Amino acid sequence: MSTRKALAFSFLDRYASHAIGMVSSMIIARLLTPGELGVFSVTMVLLAFLSTVRDLGAGEYLVQEKELTTARVRAVWAVQLGLGLGLALIILLAAVPVSAFYGEPKMRDIMFVIALNYAINPFGSLTYAYLIREMRFDSIALIRFSGTMTGTVVSLTLAWQGYGPISLALGMFATTLVSALTSIYFRPKSFPWIPGTSEIRRVLSFGGKLTSTSLLNTLSSNAPELLLGKMQNMAAVGFYSRASGLVAIFNRLITDPIITVAMSGFARQRREHGQFTEAFLKANAYICALGWSFCLVLILLAHPITHVLYGTQWDDSVDLARILAIGNMFVAPVTLGAAALTASGQAGRMLMITGITSVTTIVLAVGGAALGVTLLAWSMTLTAAVSAAVWIHMLKAVVGFSWSQLFDALWRSALIALASAIGPLIVVAEFGLAPENSLLAVGLGGTGASIGFIGAAILTGHPLREELSSAWTKLRARVKPG
Repeated sequence: MSTRKALAFSFLDRYASHAIGMVSSMIIARLLTPGELGVFSVTMVLLAFLSTVRDLGAGEYLVQEKELTTARVRAVWAVQLGLGLGLALIILLAAVPVSAFYGEPKMRDIMFVIALNYAINPFGSLTYAYLIREMRFDSIALIRFSGTMTGTVVSLTLAWQGYGPISLALGMFATTLVSALTSIYFRPKSFPWIPGTSEIRRVLSFGGKLTSTSLLNTLSSNAPELLLGKMQNMAAVGFYSRASGLVAIFNRLITDPIITVAMSGFARQRREHGQFTEAFLKANAYICALGWSFCLVLILLAHPITHVLYGTQWDDSVDLARILAIGNMFVAPVTLGAAALTASGQAGRMLMITGITSVTTIVLAVGGAALGVTLLAWSMTLTAAVSAAVWIHMLKAVVGFSWSQLFDALWRSALIALASAIGPLIVVAEFGLAPENSLLAVGLGGTGASIGFIGAAILTGHPLREELSSAWTKLRARVKPG
């Protein structure tokens, strides 16, 4: 499958899933209280540490392995299955003491349900990694969509019936179960069902550094909510979680589908041509144009967007979202950093960078959480700036670009972002930062941002112009009579 076609299916997959997720979150925000959402958020943050070692990088190993023998597939399957069952047991044993530590009995039942997820997940993860390796993103889209739709229906139905935060956990279980069952259909017949250990050291050698990196990333990214849950209260966690979730919409809609394809594409170009500098800079230009535009629009329209998506009970998350959006602008140029280092086989360097940035994040998060949720958000923005500087320094050495090349790739992206902010800025000037008619403000601001984005992409000669031209040509060909 070509890179462009792979990206198309990857975006289709993520957009369909996130459209469902967006509608679901809008309804859930009105069915659950901030405290109930905070209980679920803290539980999932705790379990996120385990998810980073779910397969010890075995999936990534399968994606990048040049010679995929039966023995190596058996080893990957052994790692994934063994860890899935082992982590499920750990969660079951930890459920009671964790809920007692936080004084929240609902956390125990949520953890019981999530334990089932870990036991079932390996039956789909091996096939998922294989499909990524083969760039079969059409099959991946079908698997993910079927699971997401099922899980959403389960969560909403149970939340409507008043089951509280455990309805979200049961929805996740339904998603995992359906995805695993669907994956079995796509599993290659040549893949063995009996695990093997003859090549397991090879798998663990590659995945160990990636897993250590993931652990540090998880620790640093989830530290704010864990600290708030202990130093402040669950409502504060809920507001922070809602704000960070709003900012993360960009990652879910744009960067996630790109990163998956980018890692495969970078690795392939490195195998075939020895480097992927041009591809990295071009992809970075796309990410920054979209990311900076999104953040500026969110900073200006955070209040009406929050009201439209989640309702008035989440007003305390508005300013937090604005602050976190500023931080997201710093990290946009290094969004593809992990994909680039993984494709280059630089797991050791990635671990070193993550160690530096994680220590910075945790130290600032401790101070911020102790002083309040707003200062915590500003601390995370400062962390983002420091992390971006460290990542760019390392990427220059690994990917092989210069400062002038980076500037040449990104200055048009900055102009596009500024043009995208003109429409929302006019809306703010006319209706204020907290307009009475939120839906009208979002509609006008979004339309103005879209016009500014497309116009600037065309006028500045940004690489996105080629994509827009291609999409327009295909659209005209489809609607042309005859």
